[in-house]
Formats: sequence, C-alpha cells, structure tokens
Amino acid sequence: MHKITRRSALLGLALLPISARTAGAEAEQLAVATDEGDMTLSRFAASGAAKRPAVLLLHGRGGFEMKPAAYERHANALMAAGIDCYLVRYMTEGDTRILSSRPRPEREAHETARFEAWARRSSAAISAVLARPDSSGRIGLLGFSLGGYVAAATAVRDQRVTALAVLYGGMPDAMASDVKHLPPLLELHGEADRNVPLSEGERLVKLAKAAGAEAEQVTYPGKTHGFDFADTDPATFDAIGRVARFFGAHLGSA
Repeated sequence: MHKITRRSALLGLALLPISARTAGAEAEQLAVATDEGDMTLSRFAASGAAKRPAVLLLHGRGGFEMKPAAYERHANALMAAGIDCYLVRYMTEGDTRILSSRPRPEREAHETARFEAWARRSSAAISAVLARPDSSGRIGLLGFSLGGYVAAATAVRDQRVTALAVLYGGMPDAMASDVKHLPPLLELHGEADRNVPLSEGERLVKLAKAAGAEAEQVTYPGKTHGFDFADTDPATFDAIGRVARFFGAHLGSA
C-alpha cells in the first residue's frame, strides 16, 4: 500500500497526461438495450483511426450530473492516453428517484438489492462497446464510490474486464464470498473517508490478491470521500494521473 504525501502529489501533477486538446470534447450519446429498458452511454473518443481500448466510468450515487467536470477530467486524461471513455448511466429512473429521496436505511437496502442488476447492465455496456468496429477488445472499468462497488461486482462476474480501478469503493458484501477472479486492480482511497471507510478498499484489495490478481492500494492521508472532485487539490491530479497510467499499462493505447 502506498501513501501519498503533499510532495508526491505535486510530482504526480507534473506527470498528469491531460492535454488541452481533449478539454471540452463533445460526447456522442449512445443507447444500449437492457432487460430494464435503454441505458445511455456518453462516448468520448480518443483521436486516431486505429482500434482502441476503452474504459467505462461508473458514477457515484449522485450520478454524473452531481459534478460533471470531475468525471470529465478523468475522461480527458484517458483520451489523452489514447483510450476511449464511456460514461455509463447504469441506474434506472426508479433507482435515481429512490436514492435521491429516501432515508438512508432505505437507500442502503435498495443498493444491496440492486448490485446484481447494475452489474448486468454494466456488462450490457461492455458488450455494446466490444461490438464496435473501433474496439481493440480490451476493456477497463473505473468506478467511483457506489460505482466502485458496481464495477467490482461486474468484474467478478464478467471476465472480459481487462483492468479495474476503484476510487473509494469496495466489494458488495453479498458477493465477497464469490470472488474467484478479478483483473488487475488499482484502488485509491482517502484515509479520512467517513462515507466509505478505508477498510472497504483494503478488503477489496485483499480479495483481489486472494484470487491471484495484481492489486495495489494508494491512500491519501487526511483526504475525505470524493477527494478527487476538488478542482485545485494536487491529490486530485495525482489520482487522475495514476488512473490513466494504470489503464495505459494494462489496456495499451491507440
């Protein structure tokens, strides 16, 4: 496990693979059919005509609209690395309504009941991306908070996932005993996270290693939940750079 100090975060900022050319790129909206109706993907394509790997971003409970610029920073870094990026809206309208309006116990019960369905919807997105003529056949999942749990659950069930990065997430309790396979994993977590305790990320890394996967956790002292949503914190850029380099190493690029 690696800890990030302020100095190392500033070094990460210098290495961040973000290009101004990708900023403000227009997303192509795609509809993917599922057993619960259509699901929307926003596609940000890297430049070039060659077949490319792709990373699917799975949002936290508040959706991509909660802070779109934070997710777009990750998308921009991936595009600059020659990797296509897809923002996956894996929740149904009913999910969004319940998670935005019900008391916490009801929200948590709903999440527990929905992990399997969300993993299936994520796999439907994987199938749609792999079927594209521009796909290299290599897919990564990048999940944030609740989306990190969904990404981990999907990677357990779907061996087409080549690499998995989870930010302040973990593995759903009901699936922990079923982990027989996981792809290479990077888990990033703030040590002061009170929404998703650091122990959840630590458990995910242990499960991955027990299944024979390469797994690394990087922790950020003093950082809370969603630390990479901060616009000017060096830790934000350290995290984005690490994620982009991780996927570049495991997926390749155009």
